[in-house]
Amino acid sequence: MAQPWFAELFAAQYRSLVRLAGLLGADDPEDIAQEAFARLHSRRLRDDGAAVAYLRATVCNLTRNRLRHLRLIRLRRPEPPEPVRSSEHSVLVAEEHRALLAALDRLPRRQREAIVLRYWLDLSEREIAGAMGVSPGSVKTHASRALAALGKALQEDA
Repeated sequence: MAQPWFAELFAAQYRSLVRLAGLLGADDPEDIAQEAFARLHSRRLRDDGAAVAYLRATVCNLTRNRLRHLRLIRLRRPEPPEPVRSSEHSVLVAEEHRALLAALDRLPRRQREAIVLRYWLDLSEREIAGAMGVSPGSVKTHASRALAALGKALQEDA
């Protein structure tokens, strides 16, 4: 059972401690103030006059710890999962890929090489020219013709 001085202290200081916790940024100031009183109740102070100072210090420390904890939780929050695609979407994408690969197979060898090296391997024109053994101008010509042929083939398939 609580001592009479404790009940009087609670009645006199609770609201001010809740305000203190709120002003310090606590998201749950009532819980902070209640926890401070619970810690005071389970503790023996040498000087009963030090109770208010102890409560204030406890509210400050609990609020600081709570804010630190919340900051860490927010930093470690996992990324939300990617939205799940419908099976219809997967089928459509797979069909588009098949159509693109089929159109790519119908391209002449040099055009196919230029497109694959450029868009699948993300090589520069100079790197493609070195890999194919042609000039950078030829790479531009092959890539341009290939893109036009792919566009036409995909429109026909659609």
